[in-house]
Amino acid sequence: MAGNVTVKGWCPGALRPMLSGDGLVVRVRPRFAALSRNQVLALCDAASRFGTGVIDLTNRANLQIRGVTEAAWPQLMKLIGEAGLVDDDAETEGRRNLLVAPDWIDGDDTHRITGLLLNRLNALPSLPAKVGFAIDAGPAPLLSHESADFRIERSESGALLVRADGRDKGALVATPESAVDALIALAHWFVDSGGLDAGRMRRHDADLPEWAAARISPAQAARVPALGIHPAGTLYGLIFGQVDAGNLRAAVEQTNAKGMRVTPWRRLILEGGIPGLPCSGLVLDNSAPELNADACAGAPGCEQATVATRELARQLSGAVEGHLHVSGCSKGCARRLASDICVTGREGRYDVIFKGRADGEPDITGLTASQLLEYFGVK
Repeated sequence: MAGNVTVKGWCPGALRPMLSGDGLVVRVRPRFAALSRNQVLALCDAASRFGTGVIDLTNRANLQIRGVTEAAWPQLMKLIGEAGLVDDDAETEGRRNLLVAPDWIDGDDTHRITGLLLNRLNALPSLPAKVGFAIDAGPAPLLSHESADFRIERSESGALLVRADGRDKGALVATPESAVDALIALAHWFVDSGGLDAGRMRRHDADLPEWAAARISPAQAARVPALGIHPAGTLYGLIFGQVDAGNLRAAVEQTNAKGMRVTPWRRLILEGGIPGLPCSGLVLDNSAPELNADACAGAPGCEQATVATRELARQLSGAVEGHLHVSGCSKGCARRLASDICVTGREGRYDVIFKGRADGEPDITGLTASQLLEYFGVK
């Protein structure tokens, strides 16, 4: 691992913000991966008035505001709380670690299962803070490559399937209700079988219980939808998962969107309204090179980072082949999967890892920003 970093082991929330280099990070977890029009506008107001004016869309499909002072936090919480974006307590917020496929329609299995699980959060055991659930019960899985410990998907035959992360196969369930029963039971098994020591399901090598035995393959994963007109509205890309709050407000008003859905792919859907309308700060060009790059906040915004990231990622994104990840430290918060080229900060300089993650062994070490750009032929 490159450099010494502190792994806090939990993600920020709204009720439990995290202190970083630029102030508090306040993260909102949208229910059903969706916000109403009024909720989007309230979040834009909160970011503009109490944060940096930028909203981040994370790879867990959450929305966060950075740069909040401790003095401003209560005012921000009042604003977003009145919009229905805050849980009753921090424990409920921590349990509601759900990743929901954004292509659901009212009454389908993804929508029903999410609602059932939200109503039974208190039935879950106490789990490590980063353990999460993926509700992905559309015709083909959309979230197979996203971080989740327990998943509800479709099998190759179209039946519902419950699958533990790290296992290629899962167990069939008959109904949305039995899927939620199985998911909760699997979470209890994880705790009872020593999963707390492993921390995440993919690192837990205990044999699954017989009723959850991994026998059935999920359906072939679907591709991430292209930008542009989408069945739910219009799908827009966000460079490095960021959008100026003023631009997002303007886009909602210009398109007359009735709401917004969030994804773990640095893309959002403006629901309804005028389809395909170009909006400032939102990307419709599927070939934009920055969309093939991930970059965290970097220094000085993040106290763990020792280098700047996003401007460097902009410069590199059109000059390198394959997927690019620029990380301010070895934690790799912006991307957990391997990238073709991963640039990682260490003690104020940059290391390069080919075909790896931010915590991998570097192939090139100790470059300055100018040396890095020169290495990749950027002038």
